[in-house]
Order: sequence, then C-alpha cells, then structure tokens
Amino acid sequence: MKLFRLKHYMPKLPTGIYGRAALILLMPVVVLQLVVSFAFIRRDLEDITKQMSQTMVREFLLIEDQIQLSATQEEALTRLTPVLAPLNVGLRFLDPTEAVPGDEIPFEDFSGRVVREAFTIGLPRFQSIQLPRSRPVRMVMESDLGMVELEFSRRRVTAAAPHQLIVTMAVFGFMLVIIAMAYMRNQLRPIKRLADAAQAFGVGRMIPYQPRGATEVRAAGAAFIDMRARIDRQIEQRTLMLSGVSHDLRTPLTRLKLSLAMLDEEEAEPMLQDVKEMEDMVDAFLDFSRGVTTSAMEETDPCALVEEAVQSWTRQGKTVHLVEAVGNRMIPLRAAAVRRAVDNLISNAVRYGTRARISVAVLQKSLRIRVEDDGPGIPAELRGDAIRPFTRLDPSRNQDRGTGVGLGLAIVADIARAHGGTLRLGTSEELGGLQADIVIAL
Repeated sequence: MKLFRLKHYMPKLPTGIYGRAALILLMPVVVLQLVVSFAFIRRDLEDITKQMSQTMVREFLLIEDQIQLSATQEEALTRLTPVLAPLNVGLRFLDPTEAVPGDEIPFEDFSGRVVREAFTIGLPRFQSIQLPRSRPVRMVMESDLGMVELEFSRRRVTAAAPHQLIVTMAVFGFMLVIIAMAYMRNQLRPIKRLADAAQAFGVGRMIPYQPRGATEVRAAGAAFIDMRARIDRQIEQRTLMLSGVSHDLRTPLTRLKLSLAMLDEEEAEPMLQDVKEMEDMVDAFLDFSRGVTTSAMEETDPCALVEEAVQSWTRQGKTVHLVEAVGNRMIPLRAAAVRRAVDNLISNAVRYGTRARISVAVLQKSLRIRVEDDGPGIPAELRGDAIRPFTRLDPSRNQDRGTGVGLGLAIVADIARAHGGTLRLGTSEELGGLQADIVIAL
C-alpha cells in the first residue's frame, strides 16, 4: 500500500518501449558515474590534496624558522632570498596598519577547503588563505617579525586537472550509451513489429509478420500467429454456419409463400406477415454473419457517406436530418460496413422515435458519427446488454414496432470494433431519446 502511494510522487516514466529502454540503460551509467566521481573526490582527490598541502606546510615551517633567526624584516628577507627562489614562493611582510585579509574560497572549491584544513592543522600560527579562481594563492601567517603573506602557485597544493577523470567518464559513458542504444534498437524492433501486427489485427487488417529477434520474442510471435489463425478460423466457421442456416431457411420460407399465395388474401395475411418476419430475421442473421470480413479498407469521405444514407431514408418518407458535418476529408474505412452500421442506427431511431438527428465529425485523431432520436431511449443499466447479440430489451415493444432479433446494435458495435473504435450509448440532450456514437480512432 505504501509503495502504491509513492507512485503519485514519482516522476512519470516514458510510455514507449524505446524511452523505457533508454532509461534502463542510462540510469545505471549515471548512477555509476556519480558514485565513482564521489569516491574519487572524497578519497583520491582529497588524499592527493592533503599530501601536497603537507609538503607546503613543511616548507612554510622552514621559512618560519629562518624568520625566527633574524632580528629584522630586512635581515629575514636577505636570509630567505636563496630559500624562496627554489621553492617558487613569494614573501612580503604586511604593514602593521594593513588589515589581515580573511579566507577566500569559492563555494564549489572542495580542494580549497582541504588545503585550509591542512594548513590549520600543520601551521600553529596560520591566519587565513585566499584561493581565487584565476590568481595565485596567498596565505597569511603570524611570525615573530609580524604578519607574513606568502604567495605561491595553486598547482603546488591541488592536482593539475582533477576534473579530467570526471569528464572522461562522462564522455565515454555517453558513447557507450549510444552504442548500447543502437544494439538495443535492433533487439526491440521485433517487439515493435509484433505490437504493430497485433494492433493491425485488432482493427481487422492483416499485415505480413515473421517472428524474429530473441528466443522469447520469437516464441511470442509464433503464439500470436497461431492465435490469429485460430481467430480467423473461428470467424470463418461462424460465418459459414450462420450463412448456411440462413440460406437453408429460405427454401421452406419460399414454399410457404407459394402455398399462402393460393389461399384467400384475408385468411393468408397473418401468415404472410409471419413469413415476412422470418425473412427479416434471416436477413439480420446474414448481416451479422458477414460482419466486416468481406470488405476491404478504402479511402472514404465519411461526410458524403452519411449524407447519402440520410438522403436514402428521407426518400422513404422518414424524418431524418443531417445537422452537422465537420471535416470533409478522406480516411481509410470499410465503406460498406460503415454504411450498414449507420443504416442500423437510423433504423432503430425511426422505429422507436418519430425523427432522427445525424451528425458526423472527422477530427484530427478520431471520427465520430452520432445518431439521436426522440424515442424512449435505453436505461443506463441496460446499455451493456443492448449491444450483445440476440438480446431484445423489450420484446413486446419490438412486436408492436416491427420485428427484431437483437442484432442491430450488435452489428454496429462489431463494425466499430473492427475499425479499432467503439459504440457509445447515451441520452440525447436535444431530443431526449437514445444517442448512439460510433467513435473510431484515426
């Protein structure tokens, strides 16, 4: 539970497999460089700085001894001249009226603080040290003849280029990450191809796929191919079964119609109505069995397709209006299947209501086709059952309004899923009846 709460405060991980692989490769390298850099600064660099500073402490003690042997500052300078030249150290006595400068160490200068600590421990009469970034180091200590300022090179107490190791590690670490990413990309490419093939199959498209890559990836690819083949066989068997049953039913229905044609019209009318209902059921079975497997993707203008469907229903005397059409552009669709879905939604709208409003919007990343009516609608708790095959929410109402076998919305939902979309049912704000949205991601 605590780990789950921590997820809200952790940075969001990349969603793509390449981004996560890069993070997996980069994080260990960065952590390793930080650990090595810290260890180098805390141990090697600190030890070297201490050793060099202790060497300078011994030289300063020698200079202090020479000053103690002198009676005046001039005598001390004369005595120290042969000593200071080989040591490459400058010396001057501060004027009694001159203020002793304080410590000057930049905030990021770790070596400077180590030098000051070594001088404080090794020189009992140490006063202050100035370590500017670009000028020589100046150190002030007390002597028997007054305050002494010693000037020497920064390279006498710190390493010449302590940052070179860190820079070298960073450069080579970056190069290794780039090389590793190149190899990792080759290893991840088969996974990306498998994901593309699975996504395409989810929207009803078959793209060539051959398992490649590591053993586990090839095993997953082979399992996907087997699964795809089994699903194709299942769909084919369902189509053949329903088509066969529906086709076989037409023969006795035709015989019944011929037999009824020989009877009196008033006596045969109820039976002819039953035969008509059975024919409609057979047509619904055929539509459901065909699904979208018989149509291919083609560039289609959804606005023109919906407008054509609306005009067709208007010519039949139905009150159907196209109220909005946004984004007239061509997109890949199974035109016949989408037209069948729109016809089914309009059929439901005019069956259970008196009028229908149609709108279509082709956005940048999605297509939305909306059909609204002024009928009784579908309660929210029954909308999930409404799109299930062979489900009739109100059989008595269907008998009054016409025949139905519970496949209209199921066919629409099947067509939407085959395009990688969904069918959403709701309540129309304008008409108060059912609102059905076909939403397809582009």
